[in-house]
Amino acid sequence: MDFKALASVPRLLLEVDLKPLQGERFQPTGFPDLGAATYTLPDGTEMLLVESVQSVANRLEVVTWDMASDDLVPSLRGLPYIRVRLKGAAAANLTNSVLEAHRLNSPYILEGGDKTFFERLKKELEFAGKDGAEGIGAIDLRHFAKITFKYDPNSILHGLFLAKKELAGGRLRLPRVLSGFIEARNVRPAESGGVKNDRVNPSGDTKVGYGNVPFHRTEYVAEKITAYFNLDLALLRSYGLGEAAENLLIGLALWKIWAFLQSGLRLRTGCDLEVKDIRVTRPQGYILPKLDDLDRAMPELIRACRGSFADPPVTEVVWDPTQAKAKSKGEEEAGEEE
Repeated sequence: MDFKALASVPRLLLEVDLKPLQGERFQPTGFPDLGAATYTLPDGTEMLLVESVQSVANRLEVVTWDMASDDLVPSLRGLPYIRVRLKGAAAANLTNSVLEAHRLNSPYILEGGDKTFFERLKKELEFAGKDGAEGIGAIDLRHFAKITFKYDPNSILHGLFLAKKELAGGRLRLPRVLSGFIEARNVRPAESGGVKNDRVNPSGDTKVGYGNVPFHRTEYVAEKITAYFNLDLALLRSYGLGEAAENLLIGLALWKIWAFLQSGLRLRTGCDLEVKDIRVTRPQGYILPKLDDLDRAMPELIRACRGSFADPPVTEVVWDPTQAKAKSKGEEEAGEEE
């Protein structure tokens, strides 16, 4: 791990050429009321967003989790995160801050009736000003980043917005340090279709699931598919977390990218990709460590930050569905009165 080569550069930028694992067609991500996100460059080149920034962030988080053991993968164990247990179910893990879409801001962590962690977070996130609840006073982002790193370093890399008025008036935001997306160049649609056959009653009522149902399918072919990754080193350094924490987060970011490229590129049933080539575009000449090297390095990088982590590193929160429902009902009634 050559951290010195990154000490004075603002960004680490990667480009990865991809191709379909089999054939030429692939299925892009789809958006409600939009479908595939196609767009045209000023020179007329037809482009396609294969995977959005939000989706790639989720996939970079998923590769850290070992579903069989319901824990972080072995080389990352010791990293802090929040584990949510279901009340009344012995040893039942409901979810965690690594897999939750909003990370520490998950309602299962902050809205489930167990306010122990919320109150601890509120106390530790007090900032200079007359009244934090009213959002008066400047936000100390360094302090916010320090507390976030303490409970979930994953939230430093992928961003966090604590949208709770009780926490600095809902103004606590950390932008993404690590981001990525996949786009395809010079694309053409590949139209196909099929039919759901009902061998018992082909003319049955399709509204309730009977009968033969034809459907169409739009996939794409492309001249080139590229994944882009951006590690914002200047933003990371601005948090003042210290050399050990910065090294850990850089190593973790690179580990996630490699793990995603090696095991997470089956984005959908109709979109299974593989790597053709990977390039570091900034800084020029930087040699990217391999996944095996990162696997060996991560335990020591984690140990070096142990004093900055929560003790124990895994913080447990109990989610009570009955209390969550009661709160939701109370909020609805208050809204009706207003």
